[in-house]
Amino acid sequence: MKLLGSLTNRIFLASAALAVVSIGAAVYFVSLTTTRQAEAELQRGLIEAGALVDQQTAGLVQTLTVMARLVADSPKFKAAVDTDDPPTVQPIAVDYQKQLGSALVVVTNGKGDVLATAGPLDVPRDSIGRLPEIKNALAGKENSGFWGQSDGALQVVSVPIAIGIDRPELMGTLTVGFRLDDALAEQFKRETQSDIAFAVDGQIKASTLPDRARLASLLAVDSVQTISVGGSEYVALRRPLAPASANASRAPTVLLLRSRTERLRFLNAIHTGLAAMALLAVFAATILSYAVARTITRPLADITGAMREMASTGDLTRKISLRRSEDWEDEDAKLLAATFNTLTDSIERFQREAAQRERLSALGRLSTVVAHEIRNPLMIIKASLRTLAKDQVSRDEIRQTLKDVDEEVARLNRVVNDVLDFARPIRFDYAPADVNAICADAEQATREGAEVMTVTLNPDETLKPVVTDAERLRMALVNILENARHAVAARPAGAPRSDPDIEIHTRNGTAGHVSIIIRDRGVGVKPEDLPRVFDPYFTTKRTGSGLGLGIAKNIVEGMGGTIALDSQPGRGTEIIIDLPSRGHNK
Repeated sequence: MKLLGSLTNRIFLASAALAVVSIGAAVYFVSLTTTRQAEAELQRGLIEAGALVDQQTAGLVQTLTVMARLVADSPKFKAAVDTDDPPTVQPIAVDYQKQLGSALVVVTNGKGDVLATAGPLDVPRDSIGRLPEIKNALAGKENSGFWGQSDGALQVVSVPIAIGIDRPELMGTLTVGFRLDDALAEQFKRETQSDIAFAVDGQIKASTLPDRARLASLLAVDSVQTISVGGSEYVALRRPLAPASANASRAPTVLLLRSRTERLRFLNAIHTGLAAMALLAVFAATILSYAVARTITRPLADITGAMREMASTGDLTRKISLRRSEDWEDEDAKLLAATFNTLTDSIERFQREAAQRERLSALGRLSTVVAHEIRNPLMIIKASLRTLAKDQVSRDEIRQTLKDVDEEVARLNRVVNDVLDFARPIRFDYAPADVNAICADAEQATREGAEVMTVTLNPDETLKPVVTDAERLRMALVNILENARHAVAARPAGAPRSDPDIEIHTRNGTAGHVSIIIRDRGVGVKPEDLPRVFDPYFTTKRTGSGLGLGIAKNIVEGMGGTIALDSQPGRGTEIIIDLPSRGHNK
């Protein structure tokens, strides 16, 4: 059977497919939305972290500027600078470096010559005075900038050292700075919840991540990028580190990175949960769809099953009995079944009336046949009486004449009984009976005076007693079996034979019915004669009334059953009788 050939399958597949598509679309939409929201949140977080880095850097610069001013205004410091003696200024510079906690302190005189340095510095001493920050401070301007280092960069603040208020006299410059190193990157990481990398001249100088060479590939693009570092995926943003130095080309940049793997890890749990819930929902929807489909199609299956049996058996009076459900009943199915049963009642009533009209019509058509059947015996009886009326009749003639009269009277009685059995309504006496035993008894009754043949009985031992009229059923089977024996006996001499000559089968039918199959290997029936085999007085034998099969049909149909005949010339005939197992009340 095709997958979509069943209404149950179509309803089930449509409902299940709708549930799967709906749930799948919802899960996909939720997953896509949450992923997009997480990606957007990552990018917003990077921008906010960059702003926070700018604020932290500006705060450090401002603090360093204030501290540099205080030192530059210190009388002790001014007095030391005024000596223009490096050995005198050096210890004071080292002391102030410790007090400020800065990475670098540089002191110059008014000409830009270095008086003291405290802290590592990669810039040659003789070139310090030419740096932009020192020049601006010598011009009396506070400013800040970046100095490159081999292991990072320095954020420096340069302030002028001057005496006087109205017309200050420039004595030199004080430069202090802090280092953009791994320690500062770790500090910014804690405050921004992002990994930090500082870059100078296209090289990563400090980073909270180990693979600095791979991070350097991010310096060429200003937009948000994705990179894999150490087995984790990161979202990165490059931005210049404010405030920028006068030499913009050498200004450091900061890379802000957030782990996409870490940030989106919670989405995996959400997706897993959604997938599990989707599977459970699909499973529940599938079960519910099948249950709903069954509630719709189960009553229809009862109806279509009855119709299928009606088509296979030819019994147009078959009733529909819907299976009861404790939960609910389908009112539409009940109405359809009731309408169908009303229709079959009408068909049954019509069949009874048609059968009655057919019998009456058959009696009219058979009047000439009956007259012929009666006239012949009457003529023989009349001739016999004339013989007896002669004056001299021998005893042997009297004996032979009386024998002829007796035979013709029996013949007349048989004709009358056959006609009555065919024409009058049959009254049935129903009682429990064994179908297998009835078949065996009918087969035994046909043996007397018949040609020896091989007859096999194949009973279904699982058959339970049925309610029927055993004597009427036996009569119908006897008529059918006699026809079968005559058909076998009529085979041409020398024709091949195969055992058995006649087979009798019993079996359980459908919907409370039993079936009896009688199969012979006789001469068969010609195709043109098949429509008339049950007509009264139709026979292909020289002897016989032609009422046997007609009477059998009346009996079977009177008990609410059906009889069907299939035959092939030269191969035999099969007759199938289908009877209700609980009797039939008209």
